[in-house]
Amino acid sequence: MNYYVTLIAILFVYMSLWFVVSLIKKRNDVADVAWGLGFVLMAWVSFFLSGDAGARGLLVVALISIWGLRLAWHIHARNKGKAEDYRYLAWRKDWGKWFYIRSYFQVYLLQGVFLFLIVSPVLLINRSAGIALGLFDIVGVLVWLVGFYFEAVGDAQLARFIKDPANKGKLMQGGLWAYTRHPNYFGEVTQWCGIWLIALSVPSGWLGIIGPITITFLILKVSGIPMLEKKMEENPDFSEYKKKTSIFIPLPRK
Repeated sequence: MNYYVTLIAILFVYMSLWFVVSLIKKRNDVADVAWGLGFVLMAWVSFFLSGDAGARGLLVVALISIWGLRLAWHIHARNKGKAEDYRYLAWRKDWGKWFYIRSYFQVYLLQGVFLFLIVSPVLLINRSAGIALGLFDIVGVLVWLVGFYFEAVGDAQLARFIKDPANKGKLMQGGLWAYTRHPNYFGEVTQWCGIWLIALSVPSGWLGIIGPITITFLILKVSGIPMLEKKMEENPDFSEYKKKTSIFIPLPRK
């Protein structure tokens, strides 16, 4: 039990420190940078706490580090020199005098809860003694690679599109964005499905299904696609794009 209590305590301190950073920088979108880095922290801490995670633990920690560090850097580069993200600006206005209290609980601590649930398959893997790698590990890594491709390439394609002055006011519809309106979100969910498949190789690893379920729910129903689609609706080209392109799973254009 101390394993999980220690991880929760560290995560609580981590998210609280990022709240302090947000106060200093006067912008709440630093929480998006904290997101990816938080997974990296939990992966490495759980690996060292277990003391016997073996090759599988090291494999998963490496995958989480690659994903988390890339995501954090991408978001940092995207936000650098710009105003606070429109989502947080809206909450800053809506929450009024309760802004700081609600930010701490509804942005940072709540994000910590979701982070802990999503990273659960990694914690289960690292908690188990080293067991020889097998078929689930191979399939899991392959699924993870597919997800990483969609997220990393999708983000890169969108970043290049936005940087081109000729595309001002236009909607990204090329590359991976021609097959799904949210290739990066599809990639993130797919990566966590891959991590869960790897967890199936360890005792009680199936319980880690809470990870991909949580991230899928958040992206499809809460803070991912619904909020972004609402923003995209402001673009006059979105209606036609919506008719032709799958919302999540990559499919040929209609």
